[in-house]
Amino acid sequence: MRYSGTVLVAGATGRTGQWVVKRLKHYGFDYRLFVRSGEKAVEKFGPEVIDRLTLGSIEHGSEIDAALKNADAVICAVGGSVMDPEAPPPSMIDRDGVIRIASRSKRCGIKRFILVSSLSVTKPDHPLNQYGKVLTMKLEGENEVRRLYGENGFGYTILRPGGLVDGGEPLQHEMVFDTGDRIETGTINRSDVAEAAVEALWVPEAHRLTFELIQGKAAPQESFEKYFRLIAENSGKRV
Repeated sequence: MRYSGTVLVAGATGRTGQWVVKRLKHYGFDYRLFVRSGEKAVEKFGPEVIDRLTLGSIEHGSEIDAALKNADAVICAVGGSVMDPEAPPPSMIDRDGVIRIASRSKRCGIKRFILVSSLSVTKPDHPLNQYGKVLTMKLEGENEVRRLYGENGFGYTILRPGGLVDGGEPLQHEMVFDTGDRIETGTINRSDVAEAAVEALWVPEAHRLTFELIQGKAAPQESFEKYFRLIAENSGKRV
């Protein structure tokens, strides 16, 4: 087995989180779900997930702690709803919430933390930052993940995907991986983001790596491992 631990998925019922769960199931990995709504989780994944659920929010430390029990790694796919005026602001979810779950994960001794962030987080003038400075909030969350999980014995992977689209199955396109927030624009299927996040559990070159990813031309792929290796060789893992 490529990875033998139990993976907690935060934000599992979101559109990207659902694909993360699907890919974990595809590889036969043990997983747990941290979700706000058990009803929605059962609707999305079926009644077999009932025993894998912890209900709560990354806004509350005690609920995070309950979710982290028996987990060995975390894939965090949460994100604020910036277009919903009734939703919590990005500062509460994309910054404070991410920092809260990352810090409590480390306190619990969890060794691997994988975060789904966004392209262009280092560009404060980007149009998306008009919405609660969402990209800046994501960057501040990233920075704390890197600080916490950059220590010896721990590892992080931070994915910065381009525009997310609801395409089909993963591994149907070539990928463009890069570092330094140099990709200006591009799109990627949510399923491919999930695939990259799950593969980061076992690919050594993905550990302690922050990278951007968009999809290239249509072409079936066996995995994304070659892209992780290529970026590590070409970039020296610069952030």
